[in-house]
Amino acid sequence: MPEYDSYLSPFSWRYGSPAMRRAWSEEHKRRLWRRLWVTLAEVQSDYGLVTPEQVADLRAHMDEIDIPRALEVEAEIQHDLMAELKVFAAQAPIGGKILHLGATSMDIEDNADALRLRQALDLILESLAGLLRTLVRLIQTWADTPLIAFTHLQPAEPSTLGYRLALYAQDLLEDHRALRAVRDGLRGKGFKGAVGTSSSYADLVGVDKLAGFEARLSEKLELPFFPVAAQVAPRRQEYAVIGALAGLGASLYKFAFDLRLLQSPPIGEMSEPFGEKQVGSSAMPFKRNPVRAEKIDSLGRYLAGLPRLAWDNAAHSLLERTLDDSANRRILLPEACLAADEILGTSAGILDGLRVDEAAIARNLAAYGPFAVTERLLMALVKAGADRQAMHALLRGHALSAWQTIQTGGANPLIESLCREPGFTPFLAEAEIRSLMAAQAQVGDAPVRARALAKGIQEELG
Repeated sequence: MPEYDSYLSPFSWRYGSPAMRRAWSEEHKRRLWRRLWVTLAEVQSDYGLVTPEQVADLRAHMDEIDIPRALEVEAEIQHDLMAELKVFAAQAPIGGKILHLGATSMDIEDNADALRLRQALDLILESLAGLLRTLVRLIQTWADTPLIAFTHLQPAEPSTLGYRLALYAQDLLEDHRALRAVRDGLRGKGFKGAVGTSSSYADLVGVDKLAGFEARLSEKLELPFFPVAAQVAPRRQEYAVIGALAGLGASLYKFAFDLRLLQSPPIGEMSEPFGEKQVGSSAMPFKRNPVRAEKIDSLGRYLAGLPRLAWDNAAHSLLERTLDDSANRRILLPEACLAADEILGTSAGILDGLRVDEAAIARNLAAYGPFAVTERLLMALVKAGADRQAMHALLRGHALSAWQTIQTGGANPLIESLCREPGFTPFLAEAEIRSLMAAQAQVGDAPVRARALAKGIQEELG
């Protein structure tokens, strides 16, 4: 249980899934450090530098994490990795003496961070795939449902709800591809020593055996290594990871912001779930605030700022390394992953319980849809032999009158008034006018495109 009498990051208990918190926990980090030390010893044993008994001793004690003791040592020596090393060495009386042989701190820490980032991205990708599958289901359900689309936050032309959802899904599919590419391209520093030249390992195994030595470590850890590194792995890799996570945040930010607009009662077409006992406002009992969507946008705004910090870490890693990225990376890497994780989880909860108000959709379409199809009627009239300029003037008069009716609270009378216009009857029958003005006929191939995207997502995710 967390201790609430001292500062806690919201990510340590409020935001992020338990699985993501475990991936970035202090205990898991130290387990990875010990795994790397044991793996190094195992490979060194293959080269005759370490005995099998020493490796067995290390392996027997590698899970005996004692963070309180390590923190006591760190308070004395002011070095967290060395403190963990000393605790581990003391626990393993046979193998402890050869721990960290030839290594520098970043041979352990940077490889561990690459493993943690890969684990975190696996969690992100799994959640994102689930979100996409939910969107596929919603797209298929609502592919044919017409609604009024908005441009410049003003009513525009008809579209379909499935097509609008497909817009979000398409962005998220691109995010999935980008995150998959970053995840699959992740590399560790490898074991290259203090400035990346592997001189310490060369002294141990010989220069001619260095490539095979490091290749064996890479194989055992199932982690590709950078062919060239300084004391640290290139920080540009982390910039790519954070940038991809921020891109995901942007896609879900837009979805959440749109939902906030659509949940507003004047539109009222969609809303996030609202629990039976959920309180919307401490002062106004009737409120149903879009708090989940607002949380997504709040955390998305935070996530959007993190690539700049990762950029600075990459650009300011002077010569073979500086330490001015160390403190912020303890915050940057976990919190970027935890923020993305929380945004994904919240988005999944919204989409799983998404409320669609078909009556509101129909009401808005009836109010604004007829205006959008007046050009279609104009084209049909001209094709039937009417004067384009004269027809335009008639349509404009009817449209302005209908708009005034809507502004004063009335229903849109445009279709009925157009059907009664004597200037149109020589060219089009009433039934033709009504057919031309039907919203379902104004959505183009939106249903087809939406279903095709949904099918493509299903095939790609498998």
